[in-house]
Formats: sequence, C-alpha cells, structure tokens
Amino acid sequence: MPKGKRIGLYPGTFDPITLGHMDIIRRAARVVDHLVIGVAENTGKEPMFDTKTRAAMVAREIKGLKNVSVVSFDNLLVHFAKDIGASVIVRGLRAVSDFEYEIQMAAMNYRMHPEIETIFLTATEGTQFIASRFVREIARLGGDIRPFVSAAIVRDLAQCFKKPKSRVKVKPETRD
Repeated sequence: MPKGKRIGLYPGTFDPITLGHMDIIRRAARVVDHLVIGVAENTGKEPMFDTKTRAAMVAREIKGLKNVSVVSFDNLLVHFAKDIGASVIVRGLRAVSDFEYEIQMAAMNYRMHPEIETIFLTATEGTQFIASRFVREIARLGGDIRPFVSAAIVRDLAQCFKKPKSRVKVKPETRD
C-alpha cells in the first residue's frame, strides 16, 4: 500500500459486484489517495461465489481505475483496515434499514480503533434499490439483470445458473 497517503477501505462481500457498488467505488476513489476494495470471506452469508472468484470479478470490474486495488480478507474488519494502513472505512447506504446496521457497526469499529474513521456515501438515485441478493435471485429465476450489473457479471451469473436440459423421463403409454 502507498506510504504517506490517505488509504480508504471499501469492504463487502460483492456477491456479485453491482453497478451500485461501482458507483460507490468511483466516488470513494475521488476522496482518498488509494482505495482498497476488501472482499470479505463472510461465510456467515453463504456467498454464491468463493472469495477468490469474487475478488477476481471485482478486479475485472475496476480495471482502469488507477488508485483502486482489490484484496480479500477473512479477519475482523478493523484489524484488516489497520493491516493495510487504512484511515477510512467507506460504507454505502441505500436505505434507512442500511443506516441502522451501518451506524452500529461504525460505532463498534470506532470503539475498537478510534483512529479509523467510517464515512458513508449514499447511493445515487439510480442505484438505491440494487442489492446483490436481489440480483442473484432475479438471475436464478431467469430475469433480466442487465440494468443492475455489468455485461461481464451478466455472463458470470448466466453461466452459474445455466440449466441442464430436462432429464425428465416420460413413461410410455400402456394399453389396458
């Protein structure tokens, strides 16, 4: 990580990364010298993609953003932030329900490491409703996820949910 620069950390599961995540990433990258996208293992959420795959998907999506990198982690968020030298944790807010959870997490993180600040970026109007869990469900049921994720993520999810041809056997009719 760059020394002497303000390092921000944007953590998440990114299962998969959405246009909402990308909006926060682009905006957060403007307020820090270097932004680390922390891809959390987060087995409690039972992610669809493994950590390595999610990190690779994020890396592919951020290609071209010069001051942004991707690192996966499996420890306490504030410990990871300290490990990478982050002074700021960036969190995105979509709705009031996000705020309640995020404010509690920020308070806990502050209590453990008061030198690390949490900043909140609100979702832009066009991304407020996008959630990875909804994207996965829409994709699983064959819906159109193009308004919510990049074309590459559309392909990734299509590959995941590709259904094998029907294996239903039809019994031949019998005559009495």
